[in-house]
Amino acid sequence: MEKKRLAVIRIRGTIGTRQEIKDTLSMLRLYRKNNCIVVESSQNYIGMIKKIKDYITWGEIEENTFKDLLEKRAKLPGNKRLTEEYLKNKLSMSFEQFAKEYFSFKKELKDIPGLKLFFRLKPPTKGFERKGIKKPFSLGGALGYRKEKINDLIKKML
Repeated sequence: MEKKRLAVIRIRGTIGTRQEIKDTLSMLRLYRKNNCIVVESSQNYIGMIKKIKDYITWGEIEENTFKDLLEKRAKLPGNKRLTEEYLKNKLSMSFEQFAKEYFSFKKELKDIPGLKLFFRLKPPTKGFERKGIKKPFSLGGALGYRKEKINDLIKKML
């Protein structure tokens, strides 16, 4: 199985949810609606994603989308933004170089000291898909697997 990076975005809240689903969401650091994480496509993550598929949407993220996500939405403690100079001081690389290293699996997000490992996004401009947040993507809703289309959603949520 080829290694890829997956973006996972939480769409729904947890009112009236089973405990094991809440636990899985917090293990993936998806604490609130519109939070996003980027993980590798390993068996462990795929299993967790399948378990919470009715609360999230996911797909393969592209390098340039990831770079935008880092620039616009990456946070440090104290709700400070991740800046190019912080990255230069700590790892001596730019956003673009880090994105390249990240996608060739040489670097991880946790290599940036103090970075929060999730991204808080805005609700998407012009809303989610037509059928709302209770139907799967394949039936015109917002949940579930959306292959490369996840990049369009992330751009709408930046």
